[in-house]
Amino acid sequence: AVKSVVLPGEELTVKVIQEGKEINQGVGYLEDGTMIVVENGRRYMGEEIQVEVTKVLQTNAGRLIFATPTREVEERRRPVGSSRS
Repeated sequence: AVKSVVLPGEELTVKVIQEGKEINQGVGYLEDGTMIVVENGRRYMGEEIQVEVTKVLQTNAGRLIFATPTREVEERRRPVGSSRS
């Protein structure tokens, strides 16, 4: 499989499929098997969401991508106030 180049600031779509090591983290994978750790992603378990890449690490086991849900995703999830008529 060809490794895709991912850079900080880039947006990706990822399905959160498991909990991360740290509290509130969610984990998903790119098609090439690269792990994506989504900060505050745990509550999106089982959902496909847009994330913004914050950091890319090269480790012995391969690449590790850190990302956060995009602002749109976070705003959709927030409880809606009584501003709607």
